[in-house]
Amino acid sequence: MREPVLEPAFEIRVDIDPHLRIGRGADEELTFTPVVGGTVSGPLLRGVVLPGGGDWAVERSGTAQLEARYLLRADDGAVIDILNRGYYRASAEVEERLAAGEVVPESEYYFRTAPVFQTDAPAHRWLAEHQFIGLARDEAGQVCVRVFVVR
Repeated sequence: MREPVLEPAFEIRVDIDPHLRIGRGADEELTFTPVVGGTVSGPLLRGVVLPGGGDWAVERSGTAQLEARYLLRADDGAVIDILNRGYYRASAEVEERLAAGEVVPESEYYFRTAPVFQTDAPAHRWLAEHQFIGLARDEAGQVCVRVFVVR
């Protein structure tokens, strides 16, 4: 069996509003982060992030399990649904630096996703037929996800 190859596809830069605290359990906290816009750029897809949707996060024992759902509009007008699940974990020191607006290297915290796309647009059908991996980072009020198609 051959090793998978990760091909750079595009980067999604998601504009977000501050998160909303929904509730807290014995060892977990549920929050929602609204998606308010953004951009998509790269060799395989270009467009914008449409306002609406958001990211639900359940934090347990220092690791957040993420589930973001929102829409993209490709440059050709096609609408693409994205469901992006993943995990986020950072030390208290890194959290403080991010909260202060510092750009912290991706290597200093864990922020990985597995986006799944849906569309019936013929030019973008390939998105619904491949597996993807996302390497994410926080950057000045945006969540930036470098998306790779697994070949």
